[in-house]
Amino acid sequence: MVRPLPTWVSALAGALTLVGAWWVIAVAAQANKGAAAGIPTPGEVVSSYGESGWSFYWNNFSITLAEAAQGYLWGNGLALALAALVLVVPRLEGVVMQLAVISYCIPIVAIGPLLLLILGLPEPGKPSATAAFLAGMCVFFTTVVGALLGLKSADAAALDVVSVYGGGRFTQLRKVRVVAALPAVLNALQIAVPAAFLGAILGEYMGKVEVGVGPAMVVAQQSLNAPRLWALAVASGLVALCAYLAMGLLTRMTAPWARGVAA
Repeated sequence: MVRPLPTWVSALAGALTLVGAWWVIAVAAQANKGAAAGIPTPGEVVSSYGESGWSFYWNNFSITLAEAAQGYLWGNGLALALAALVLVVPRLEGVVMQLAVISYCIPIVAIGPLLLLILGLPEPGKPSATAAFLAGMCVFFTTVVGALLGLKSADAAALDVVSVYGGGRFTQLRKVRVVAALPAVLNALQIAVPAAFLGAILGEYMGKVEVGVGPAMVVAQQSLNAPRLWALAVASGLVALCAYLAMGLLTRMTAPWARGVAA
């Protein structure tokens, strides 16, 4: 029987294949259209990191990460609080789900300008409230749905035991439902990490921000600096991936017994 390859081997092979395909496509595009192709080779992107320097990426990514963290905390916090409230007051489920669906379906390009008018312009060099709000919107729906599904997955017999001993819905929530929901909640929180980062970047595009990944991409695009633009995109993906994996590691350390948590 052939043993499956370790996960890290498969991931490395996939990454090398992707980089190789990218290199071939970039060389072919440049041979056909030259610099106007807009697809730099991986080597040109790596060189761009050296040309821009560490300070350039730190100044921009630190702002975007701060916005994503703010949105992640309040968006997930509100989602978990509303999901718990639904279990205590079941009649609110329809309202909470409608609110979650609306937040998921509203186009960001439509609500962004309104948020900018309401929240105002950010201070120079400071995180944007608009970007943080949109980051929270990007995680709210997923966490509400995941938390509700997890809280409803509690064993009926365990809930009955709590009821027999005089416990109400709040006691059931605290003693049984939270423990049963932990795997689903942790999965939702892990998925929310890259979503919050993406929401922050999108918020920066329309938030009149001077510093951040979003405005850095806009400047690179306007100056036709394709290697820097691609370097920012690749760095954004790597940052989101590292944060996703770090959250997965944290959930395994805090709840190793919770099977089903993504790594």
